Formats: sequence, C-alpha cells, structure tokens
Amino acid sequence: MGRALAVEGVAQADVPVVGVGEGGPAVEPHELLLGGGDEAGLAEDGVELATRFGIERRTVSAILHRHGVPMRRRGLSPEQVDDAIHLYNLGWSLARVGQYLGVDHTTVLTTLRQRGIPTRDTHGRPRP
Repeated sequence: MGRALAVEGVAQADVPVVGVGEGGPAVEPHELLLGGGDEAGLAEDGVELATRFGIERRTVSAILHRHGVPMRRRGLSPEQVDDAIHLYNLGWSLARVGQYLGVDHTTVLTTLRQRGIPTRDTHGRPRP
C-alpha cells in the first residue's frame, strides 16, 4: 500500500490490515493515525478520511474504535440547533435535516428532544 502515513512508534508489520467489505479497499489503521502512543490522533476528521480512502465514515469510526483511538463527539452549534428546529417544524425528516447539517439523524433527534420539540414517527404521526 503506497498511501500509508508515517506513525511514530508503530511498525507497519505490527498493525493488521483491516478489510472494509467485499470489493472495498483494505485500510490499515496506522494509515488513519498521526502521532503515536498516548498522543495518537486523527490527521483529519472521519468524513475527510472516508472520502480519501473511498470507504464509509462508519467504517473509519469502527477501525479507529477497534484500535482504541479516542474520538470526540461533535454536537450542533446554537445556530444549527435553531436551523434544525425550524427545518423540522417545516416538515423535513430527521434524516434530511441531519444530512443538511452534516450530522447523523440521531444527533438531530437527541437535540430536538433536549429542547422539548415534539417529534414524529416515520409516517409523520406524533411520537408518544
């Protein structure tokens, strides 16, 4: 693999190749990391890594999680929360709002619930 990133303290032979599904590229965890030991961290965010390696963002997360890489959770900014509430009240689905804001639909759902916004099921009916 000619696209490996330099990782201090990790020999390439020490890190197994992780397959990402039939027909997908094999990605080695050390390719996703910079630094070493306790200072290991991401070179870029999961979406950028997924794009660069041609894999799903969830696959990047799974690989990093399996190898103990700490991940930060990003919530919505106050402006994004306002946008999410407005768009959801216009009838947008959680998935559509999440896609628009660049987050998972569960992030939108959690945020709406925290703000006390009544949510709908997948058929548009109010949730109990």
